[in-house]
Amino acid sequence: MAIDDDDKPKKKVSHEIGQDLSLLSVEELADRIALLNGEITRLQSSMTLKRATRDAADRFFKS
Repeated sequence: MAIDDDDKPKKKVSHEIGQDLSLLSVEELADRIALLNGEITRLQSSMTLKRATRDAADRFFKS
């Protein structure tokens, strides 16, 4: 019985900063870009929350 490509487990996309990109396909590069864009969004959200917490603490302690 043949296994369809859709039934195969998908390889988890991961990226290491600075790694060699020459062996990656265009599709793999697009997957990496999507992964990194998602991570950038997550980091920016965390930074926004931390700034809001710090600003609230600054206002509280300056009173």
